Amino acid sequence: MKNPQLKKMRLLVSKLYRRSWTLFFVGLVTVQLLPSPAIALTPKDYSELEFPPLPEITLPDYERYELENGMVVYLMEDHTLPLVGGSMVIRTGSRLEPADKVGLGSITSTVMRSGGTLKHPADTLNNILEQRAASIETSIGEASGSASFSALKEDFALVFDLFAEVLQQPAFPQDKLDLAKRQTAGGIARRNDEPDAIAAREFDKLIYGADSPYARTVEYATLNNIDRVDLFNFYRSYIRPDQMILGIVGDIDVEATKAKIAAKFGPWRNPSPSPDLAPPAVTQPAQSGAFLVDQSQLTQSSILIGHQGGQLSNPDYPELSVMNGVINGFGGRLFNEIRSRQGLAYSVYGVWSPRYDYDGQFIAGGSTRTEATVPFITAMKGEIKRLQTELITPAELAYAKDSILNSFVFNFEDPGQTLSRLMRYEYYGYPEDFIFQYQREVEATTIEDVQRVAQTYLKPEQLTVLVVGNAAAMDPPLSSLFETIKPVDITIPE
Repeated sequence: MKNPQLKKMRLLVSKLYRRSWTLFFVGLVTVQLLPSPAIALTPKDYSELEFPPLPEITLPDYERYELENGMVVYLMEDHTLPLVGGSMVIRTGSRLEPADKVGLGSITSTVMRSGGTLKHPADTLNNILEQRAASIETSIGEASGSASFSALKEDFALVFDLFAEVLQQPAFPQDKLDLAKRQTAGGIARRNDEPDAIAAREFDKLIYGADSPYARTVEYATLNNIDRVDLFNFYRSYIRPDQMILGIVGDIDVEATKAKIAAKFGPWRNPSPSPDLAPPAVTQPAQSGAFLVDQSQLTQSSILIGHQGGQLSNPDYPELSVMNGVINGFGGRLFNEIRSRQGLAYSVYGVWSPRYDYDGQFIAGGSTRTEATVPFITAMKGEIKRLQTELITPAELAYAKDSILNSFVFNFEDPGQTLSRLMRYEYYGYPEDFIFQYQREVEATTIEDVQRVAQTYLKPEQLTVLVVGNAAAMDPPLSSLFETIKPVDITIPE
């Protein structure tokens, strides 16, 4: 005898099957009766599309003031979400560390956070923050230091207290210093694993000099010279309120936040005397010519070409940015000519890359198959020279300027980003409306301006050319392009 439950299930499946076919045919008939999508939804030609003008960008309201100890404070309200974030810019940097202790700045900032505070050991501090989905971070880069925190509005008071502790009462325990040194040593051991990383590191040495604060690298010897006393000395020299700019943005009450800042940072006093914070000058001329890091295992070449550049304060920086727009990016000359038309590159770029308070670089480069190394270099040098000898077209000028101006809005995506920019300008002594001055001058740039800055600042006859690749497989060889090719030794000293 058949199972009655199985019979019911079969009947149900049969009904669902018939119903689904009925719905399918109804839908099919309905679609056939509707107007053709090709007629109803014919897309417009791109030339018929109309877009509203870009909105004028204005800075949100903010307040700037100073504490008696010299700390500068920026406050900006943003009640969009119940979040509060803060950042501290600190006048320091790895460029200020002793030459025999390269790596000291980075390790100091690492252990300042990882080691906890005198009141809250590392594990305790981490647990408190993790339970509240909050964070506190510290770092020291080449030209500045930073500290930051983020928290829910309800946890702001607690996290801000801990943030002040990390900055004012770091413990610097020996075990965390040892861990940071082992991690740094691991990075030294692995630093020749990536061709692009090799190229970037060695190119800086050729541009600035191997012993320059802007190019030197941490070695086992300099790492071994760093002890706990060095961390305290570096901290006492540079982590001080008169060399700090604090910014807080988020769902805050300004007056209540001022009171918190006064309570936690107001009593902090500066040690004496104040350190010398003058940025080291770029003194060594770049080494021009051809240089090779010979790596027989590679099947492609990483290539960098360039020379020393200038600073953001250069009055021609806006025009140089437009020049960047002509040669760089997906619609730029280098991409169109070297990658798309000639097929010589996997990636290619070229930018005038200035710095805030020391000379930057003009740097161009990319990756190509080994046998295309010489044609790639030849094409790159040709495009650099062409900027000087031929006027760009009106279409190229319009494309470059539109790319810059249309992306301008992304400089102000949120209040935190705007506040960070204001703090950075103050740190380096730039006017707060620097970016708006830049915007106006980009708009005013002409075809002749682009050629003028190319002729003034680009040096195609004094280029530094660095190749990381397999020399034996290059066809034609590098010697067909350069009389002298200097080898670069990347052996890691023991």
